[in-house]
Amino acid sequence: MTKARLGVGVLIAGAAVVAALAAGPPVLFPVTQNERIGYIDQAGKIVINPQFEEAGPFSEGRARIVLGRRAGYIDPAGKIVVNPQFERGRDFKEGLAAIRMDDRWGYIDRDGKIVINPQFDDAGDFAEGRARVKAGGRWGFVDSGGKFAINPQFDDAGDFSDGLARVELGDLWGFVDTKGTIAINPQFDRAADFSEGLAFVRQGDRKGFVNGKGEFKIEANYDDVGSFSDGLARFRMGGRDGYLDKTGKIAINPQFESAGDFTEGLAWFELDDRYGFVDKGGKIAINPQFDEARPFENGLAHVKLGRGQWGYVDKTGKFTWNPTK
Repeated sequence: MTKARLGVGVLIAGAAVVAALAAGPPVLFPVTQNERIGYIDQAGKIVINPQFEEAGPFSEGRARIVLGRRAGYIDPAGKIVVNPQFERGRDFKEGLAAIRMDDRWGYIDRDGKIVINPQFDDAGDFAEGRARVKAGGRWGFVDSGGKFAINPQFDDAGDFSDGLARVELGDLWGFVDTKGTIAINPQFDRAADFSEGLAFVRQGDRKGFVNGKGEFKIEANYDDVGSFSDGLARFRMGGRDGYLDKTGKIAINPQFESAGDFTEGLAWFELDDRYGFVDKGGKIAINPQFDEARPFENGLAHVKLGRGQWGYVDKTGKFTWNPTK
């Protein structure tokens, strides 16, 4: 081989490596086989052999697993990178995961190093640089260094989204910004986290969606309403679920016994005790045939057929992993 051709080969190989790195870690999905959990790829091929008592989805290149009733973490190659040693663990978010030791919650980094010592009664995931934690019976927020950014003072709290977090004070809900300043005064009997610029609230008999200033943008006089996802929000009327758009207009008429949020253009629904999927135009994309269904993520949806038997389908409804227990 000439030097010129050798050089071209090296360039091609180098480009392939760069492309692989840019693509990030492979997308893997937990599956159960013989009451042990492992992972498959999008094609349904087993990549990590079933061996764990419990296992969660991959997030930021790590997945929580349980061995010997202790939680640890693996990488996409199946290598244990954080030894099972915790009573409980949550998914990694913004580089940190909440873990529980000796009945107290703290945080570790992706290598398993304790970054925030276990000291809290409870702890949530990091979102927008803040994590809600409970101390002394009250909820506040810490930054990634473990310092309180907002002192514990709330009866309850949600996660930050769109720069705001819902907080409860004296049975009423409002919203604070990341510095702890009250952005929307506590005045609602119920509130959900912000999603796509809007948050569902209930104020007496008044229900609807407010913007970041607390102004009602959509009046929603329905039995129940969910959060916006993919531009639509689930609502319930007359015992049936449908969907609203961001103008408050009905996008899909209420017709389902129950329904979930839209993800990747599809949402699960229930009709006659069977589950299928509908698209944003209201067209049934996958006929109701499952005993249970969960939202699509990375091109696949977890569905149940038979007692305790779960599998994965693609967006055509084809099984990439047949239901197993």
